[in-house]
Parts: sequence; structure tokens; C-alpha cells
Amino acid sequence: MSVLVRHRIGGWLPRDHRVLQQWLARKIAQVEADPQPFHPVIQEFQDLIETDAEIYMAFHQMFDQVPTKPPYDKDPTGKPQVRDYMHMLTLFNAIISEAPDFEQSDYEVGLVGFPINAILDWPMGTPAGLTAFVNDKVNAQFKKMFDVWATFLTSSASCYVLTTDATGWFGPAASAAMPDFTQTYVCDPTKQYYGYNSWDHFFTRLFQPGVRPVMFPDDGRIVISACESTVYKTAFDIKALDTFWLKGEPYSLNHMLNNDDLAPQFVGGTVYQAFLSATKYHRWHSPVNGKVTKTVMIPGTYYAESPAMGFPNPDPGAPDLSQGFITAVAARSLIFIEADNPSIGLMCFIAVGMAEVSTCEITVKEGQALKKGDEMGMFHFGGSTHCLVFRPGTSVTFNPDYPIGADVPLHAPIATIA
Repeated sequence: MSVLVRHRIGGWLPRDHRVLQQWLARKIAQVEADPQPFHPVIQEFQDLIETDAEIYMAFHQMFDQVPTKPPYDKDPTGKPQVRDYMHMLTLFNAIISEAPDFEQSDYEVGLVGFPINAILDWPMGTPAGLTAFVNDKVNAQFKKMFDVWATFLTSSASCYVLTTDATGWFGPAASAAMPDFTQTYVCDPTKQYYGYNSWDHFFTRLFQPGVRPVMFPDDGRIVISACESTVYKTAFDIKALDTFWLKGEPYSLNHMLNNDDLAPQFVGGTVYQAFLSATKYHRWHSPVNGKVTKTVMIPGTYYAESPAMGFPNPDPGAPDLSQGFITAVAARSLIFIEADNPSIGLMCFIAVGMAEVSTCEITVKEGQALKKGDEMGMFHFGGSTHCLVFRPGTSVTFNPDYPIGADVPLHAPIATIA
């Protein structure tokens, strides 16, 4: 029987955990058969763990706290597949010189798009894991590690997965996940790697002209989708401060907006949140006509998940069902927009990175005029979710054609302002 885990939404990890288990087993066998000296950034990570008493304790306890009963996968010795922090670092050392591909297993071909998330899958759900992954020093070290990985993913060496092989991004499994790719995205199938010069170039690919026309471009009452995404949640009367770490994950506005001077204007307002899937478009576009009034980059966590989603819940790990929680803690970017329609006025777009590289790149500047559909920035490799935040005076009615869980095309009408 397949072991399905409901948190693996968005296609970033296989829904059948056995695929992930086999991927980890092969990765472990790879690093054990050919041990490599640590990259300096991984050695620095080891030094951080071993010289900070609190971090050292947390990175020990997170592996000890993984339950011993199924389905928390074990190796033949009865231990978790990833045994301890040194085992973890050895796997990290291999990952930062690789690009993700489609995993072939005995069960199915599935994308392991969050390889580091996969390595941390069970420890993330433990109390010690939460302690470790909200630690500023740990997140700063992850950022250093991701910068090294990003250097590889933006190099031509990362193109080796852009093939028509079974595990390649233009192979049968990927083509089934991304049908009509050449008609949908800017590429050249007559060229090597379809004309992409790196994994990042492929990941941040553009739509072909005309694929996602801007809906209602001149109607200021209509708010359009800022991303190609799936609706996660809508919420009203948002509090300035709330218990975002508890079940239900209420939004906590001051934390979401990092206590920005503009945050008080949004207390009591409305939030729309939607997430981006692994195989989809990853750029952001303006949902309204207006002007950029402010942009903010916020450092944050990468692997902290809501305590409400961890053990003993049989749905551990992964930030997918912690998307409300991570709006308050994860690395993210804010773009404040003064809409031309005074019934909207000031609103905020929040881009939230989830796991892995999670780089948010803002491409607009303060004072820049925006038309609906103008590009505002993009996510580089890594999971991602986004929010639109409206002030309390804005009367928002969401489009019933796109309920929770619905896929929303870029530029589709998602809300009407009274």
C-alpha cells in the first residue's frame, strides 16, 4: 500500500513517501561509497553546531526525538535514515553541487524538489528541530550554504538535468507534469537544454507572449492574481498580534510585515494567500494599477514548521501545511503598492520563501508606476507562497470560481472591490 502524506502539496516532494525513502537511501549510499571532504561552508556549519552549546544540543535532540514507530522510516539497523548531524552535513555537502531531477523509484517517478527538506523531513517535526530552525545563527548559516548552492544552480554545470532522459526536466515524467511546455514557456527545443544556460534560467522561465493575458486591465475594481498559484487561505479582520504557531495558524500582521511603520494601517484587514507549485511559473506580477511606495527584504527562517503540524501528528515535516505560520517567520519580501483605485488605496504583496534556496528577488523600485500584470520580481529555486494584504477599509469579495485549493492562472480575476 502506498504511504501517502498529505503535507506534500505543490509537487515539491513525492506524495508516496517510499519514493523519498528510496531517494534518501541512494543518496546515503552515494556519499558513503565516495566520501568527499567538506566544502568550507559545510565545515563552517559543523563548527557552528559544535561550538554553540544550545545549537549543539538541539541538533542532537532533533534526531533523538524522532518517534521509533512507523511510519517514521528506519534503516535496517532500526535508526532513522539520517542518523545524526554529521550524517546530515555529509548529505548537505553532496546536495550543494547538484541540481534536482525527477526521482525514479520502484513505485513511481517523482520530483524531490526539496532535497534538503527531504533530509530534514522527520527532525523538522520535533521540538528540538523547531528550536534549531528558528535560531538566527542557524538560518544565517543556511543562507551561506544556499549562496554556495545558488552559485552552482546559476552555472552551466547545472544544466545536466535539463535533458529528455527519464529523470530529466524534458523527459516523460516532467513532460506529463508540464504539458505543452514549448507552447507555454519561452524556450528553443532545437537547442541544447532547450536554450537554457543554467538550472536557475530554466526555473525562472518566462511565459510565451499571449499565454497569460491580463484580465480587466483598466477596471480598477478587479484585483488579478499576482502569481500562477493555488489558493491556500483567505482571512478577514486580521489582528496585529496573534498566536500564529497554534492550530489554525491565524495571521499575525505585525510579524508578517516585520513591524513595519505601515503595518498599523492593515490591522483589521484582509489576507489572500496562495502557493506556487514546483513545476509552475515563479515570477510575480502586479495585481493592481498603482505605484510602488516601499519595498522591504526580510531575512528569516528556512525550515521552521508550525508546532501544530509536527509530532505526534502522523503528518510531520515540510512547511507546506505551515504556510500561515511561515508568513510570520520565513525569509520574505514586501512590496507596498498604492493602488490607483482609492477604494483599495495602500495594499501589500508578500513573497514568502519556503525551504531550500528560497531567494526572493524584487525587480521594482520605490516610486515606480505599475500596470496590472507588470513584473515585480521572482522566486529563485525554492518553495514559495505569497499573500495579498488589504487594509480594513477595503471591501473585498473573492471570486467564487477560485475556492480554497483551486489553481489560479496568473492575471486571472481573484477579487472585486466594492
